[in-house]
Amino acid sequence: MNHIRNFCIIAHIDHGKSTLADRLLEATHTVTQRESQAQLLDNMDLERERGITIKSHAIQMNYIKDGQEYVLNLIDTPGHVDFSYEVSRSIAACEGALLIVDASQGIQAQTISNLYLALEHDLEIIPVLNKMDLPGAMPEEVKDQIVDLIGGKREDIIPASGKTGLGVLDILNAIVDRVPAPVGDPEAPLQALIFDSVYNSFRGIMAYFKVENGEIRKGDKVKFIATGKQYNADEIGTLKLNQLPKDVIRTGDVGYIISGIKEAREVKVGDTITHIARPSKEAIRGFEEVKPMVFAGIYPVDTEDFEELRESMHRLQLNDASLVFEPESSAALGFGFRCGFLGMLHMEIIQERLEREFDMTVITTVPNVSYKAYLTKDNEEIFVHNPSDLPDPSKLSYVEEPYIKANIITKSEFVGQVMSLCIKKRGAIVNQSYLTADRVELVFEMPMGEIVFDFYDKLKTISKGYASFDYNQIGYRQSDLVRLDIRLNGEPVDALSSLIHRSNSYEFGKKICEKLKELLPRQQFEIAVQASIGAKIIARESIRALRKDVTAKCYGGDISRKRKLLEKQKKGKKRMRQVGNVEIPQSAFMAVLKLD
Repeated sequence: MNHIRNFCIIAHIDHGKSTLADRLLEATHTVTQRESQAQLLDNMDLERERGITIKSHAIQMNYIKDGQEYVLNLIDTPGHVDFSYEVSRSIAACEGALLIVDASQGIQAQTISNLYLALEHDLEIIPVLNKMDLPGAMPEEVKDQIVDLIGGKREDIIPASGKTGLGVLDILNAIVDRVPAPVGDPEAPLQALIFDSVYNSFRGIMAYFKVENGEIRKGDKVKFIATGKQYNADEIGTLKLNQLPKDVIRTGDVGYIISGIKEAREVKVGDTITHIARPSKEAIRGFEEVKPMVFAGIYPVDTEDFEELRESMHRLQLNDASLVFEPESSAALGFGFRCGFLGMLHMEIIQERLEREFDMTVITTVPNVSYKAYLTKDNEEIFVHNPSDLPDPSKLSYVEEPYIKANIITKSEFVGQVMSLCIKKRGAIVNQSYLTADRVELVFEMPMGEIVFDFYDKLKTISKGYASFDYNQIGYRQSDLVRLDIRLNGEPVDALSSLIHRSNSYEFGKKICEKLKELLPRQQFEIAVQASIGAKIIARESIRALRKDVTAKCYGGDISRKRKLLEKQKKGKKRMRQVGNVEIPQSAFMAVLKLD
């Protein structure tokens, strides 16, 4: 046990975590020259295309220092705020963390939030100054920032470069010297924490775990405490680049278990594995429950694919425990799921993964957040995840919406624009502090619903990509919210309705109607696109009918012949409008997000 080190890599987006992980794998000869490729641990197509890490990846390395062999278990984590749940799970399975800071950009918002996560779990932090080879690197200034943030000595900060391989051996030595060995009792009953799982179509579900106490052997009869299900450990082993079967995994080590589990619902991340013969009395305290921030409906394009979509969602949830969903139905789209995501990027990735990994074509409705509505009768409170569930205004006392505390770190030249953006989104400034001469931290309190659509994109645009953004929820506050319905031919389309602040509703309604006018295909009859609050119509656009000149054949002759023909047409159009329904393309649902 004294020769095991479990550590993860945490940093802001694009500070070079995955590249540095590649260098560590090369330096310890975990991968051969032939197997190596850039961002080796990012094995999903999506991760490679976008150049971001979406999943945490665990891998084991062996390193020899002073003639003694050490086992290093590394977990590479994502940097984006939408995948922070992955980071919190990785941290729970580690004793130390490499905090990587880009020498040319300095400390950013996500660096700070991930650092706090690590400190809450009492991890040993090893600061690393990455990208030292860049011409724009400012090592001395950034070292000052790191010392201000976490204390410690300047000489403890390791200068490195993932590109050239500078400082990689120093990092490995620091991990062996500074990260504490795992603590646990090898003689106690087995307790192993599940921190991730993947679905394999040939072998069923593989769970990744870290043994906290005791040991697990091949062929043991084990049970999962939260679900109470019992299994045989058909195969256990450690996670090299490919799985490496072993006969026993002891206290402090990380491994995988295959026990022929078929049902995705039987494995819960954060669950504890123990023996049936000698069970542990209590479970390990897992991770905090995931708090979804953005809700959207996901519906199959064909209603008969509903069951298939349900199965796909369960399998996806295995691999991404931060996805939360429940069934719901919509008048416009049939049966589907109400899903909770951690942010807009998370939502986009889930939709892409459903299409790529499971061949599901899905329609995603307009995202929103969940609200609390209080009824006039005995002040009962109900949660509203979907705008169409909002009670009738006559029964409604008031509505509360979730508020967040947003930390934005930006260059001082962009402070004015960032402030005006936040104030436009109904934000109130709480604090402003200068971290250095030209870096400012702004703290705002603002409604969650305002940042759902395009806040992050706009923030990046006005700050030329420099501002970094992180947020956490601070509870619910009363607000003057109304439900804005979109009607086509007088029929409300529940998938397009949204809850919005009264002051923004007129402008928003007008914009949506104009946008839908461009996007909806023209029919043989005129379509009225209206935005309404309750029974009151606040905006309207008309999509003109496709016309065919039917009077062309009435050449010359009396006008009454033409008149008679047009009257006959008019009756047909009227009947068509009653029975004709308007098909809404997916682009119309997503257009609402890109109104500006």
